[in-house]
Amino acid sequence: MARGLAAVSLENDDGVDVKTQTLAKLEALADNVDMALASRKAHGYLLRAVKSWNKGRVARTAQLALDAINADPENATAYHVLAIALEKMGHLYKALVTYEKAYQLSPDDLDIVINLGQLAGKFDMKDAAEKLYRTYISKRPDSPLGYNNLANVFSSRNQIAEAIDLLKFAINRLPTEAILWNSVATILAEEGRMEESVIFYREAIRLSPDCTRYYHNLGYALMHLEKIEEAIALYNEALNHVRDPFERYESIYSRGICSLQIGQLENGFKDYEIRNNQRFRGHTYYMLKTPEWQGESLAGKTVLAVGEQGLGDEIMFASILPDVMRAVGDNGLVQVAVEPRLVPLFKRSFPEAHVGAYDDRKLVEKDGNKEVRFFPSIRGQNAPDYYFSLGTGLMYFRKTLDDFPGKAYLVPDPVRVASFRERLHAGGEVPLIGICWRSMMLSNKRGKYYSCLDQWGPILKTPGVRFVNLQYGDCEKELAEAEALHGIRIERVDGHDLTKDIDGNAALSAALDLVISAPTSVAATAASVGVNTWFMVNSASWPQLGTDHYPWYPRTSVFKPEKPFDWPQIIAGVADALRDYSAAF
Repeated sequence: MARGLAAVSLENDDGVDVKTQTLAKLEALADNVDMALASRKAHGYLLRAVKSWNKGRVARTAQLALDAINADPENATAYHVLAIALEKMGHLYKALVTYEKAYQLSPDDLDIVINLGQLAGKFDMKDAAEKLYRTYISKRPDSPLGYNNLANVFSSRNQIAEAIDLLKFAINRLPTEAILWNSVATILAEEGRMEESVIFYREAIRLSPDCTRYYHNLGYALMHLEKIEEAIALYNEALNHVRDPFERYESIYSRGICSLQIGQLENGFKDYEIRNNQRFRGHTYYMLKTPEWQGESLAGKTVLAVGEQGLGDEIMFASILPDVMRAVGDNGLVQVAVEPRLVPLFKRSFPEAHVGAYDDRKLVEKDGNKEVRFFPSIRGQNAPDYYFSLGTGLMYFRKTLDDFPGKAYLVPDPVRVASFRERLHAGGEVPLIGICWRSMMLSNKRGKYYSCLDQWGPILKTPGVRFVNLQYGDCEKELAEAEALHGIRIERVDGHDLTKDIDGNAALSAALDLVISAPTSVAATAASVGVNTWFMVNSASWPQLGTDHYPWYPRTSVFKPEKPFDWPQIIAGVADALRDYSAAF
């Protein structure tokens, strides 16, 4: 649902230092004239490429590297520099092919080996990456990068014991290499073993006190342990040491998330704005000539409110739209651009607004691929005076917890609500409980953030209730296995597409008595139409804003463990509460 902190990952360390070293070596060779003419000419282009890189002119770097290749077609370094630039620009397949060419020309250049392995990993070519990293380790056994990156391959395969054993071996050999201690901590954190990870992160900081990334990672672990003040102090310390602007943005964003998690809304939403920086991860360019709203009076104005970050966020942040309509007044106009699946629901919920869909596309430019958002409903005389992202509006309309009205703000189709209710209650007048247990975007590393349905036995065996599936995506196998394992029945609503028909989901949720869900768009939809919604979270989540519920909605409860990712404890708590709920129904 809401975009969270960038998860710590061994991938963050893959090849970073090697790329810097590769370019620095070229400058060190500037005075070397003992080479063939073609090589000297190529080297001249490459020196200019390095200067362009240092100025942030990545496309120019790529062009100069290509000029070097034209001057000396057998120059492995030229291909290496071109590959680095292509990778930075987002042309990953071209970068992979170019790294491979560099490797063919110079198989003993270990900088190429490590960078090629890193990119192969991004293409899920795990076996190839493992082979390259083992080659690197065999030829450079006193470098930590090979061990770090090979451990990442093991971790991505869920071979956790192998990854930790490899890193322990490396630490015994290279005990002062901070990156290895950080890598062990990261694997522990990815496994939910936050308290253990803190020990290793602190040692990494002791060994390398100027590394921004280690402070950031320790802050991430402490945030999950709900030691928020300590985490904020660490993000501030990270900012004192930052060199890479991308790391600066991440630390500011993470500090903002921490502030929001303890209810410091003013500081939190201010830092949260860093996500709109064009160099922040996952940034989307809005194809608008309209000025961005920065808190000016909206009275009598036409303003465009743009959804962002995903269905769950667009639904949750839409709670400010009634405030926006009051701000523009009778002489103003609110335009809303949302994900296409939300348009019918939003049109019904905000009839005074002009609701349309945005159109997201990938734009391929010489400087790299860009995610761009078009607004086909905003044309000519409909052009707004201002635009803003819904999340940005929080900074102006939600300055304190008292600014959250705690009312349902989305309106389901009453005809479909009645139809769903009639169909479902045909099986008897007992509490109808909707369930959703995970996001559709699931990977090994994200899996710990969600429970598995086969773990839900204590909940699903609750007497006197009926369960209705709200899980979107391909989940029939999970449903069948859970039914067989626990000897229960989970209702499916035939003919309803839970992935595509969000308006239908709102109506289906409104036909239920209670929804139990992970923090997904399903939970946001149910809560926004006023359904009693229980959120199952792996640890305290920032949308709680320092409370024991979700202030955005009228009726919510949160179930979280004493220690992060302790799903059995969460499930036991939900089961106990559901028995009480059923008995009192």
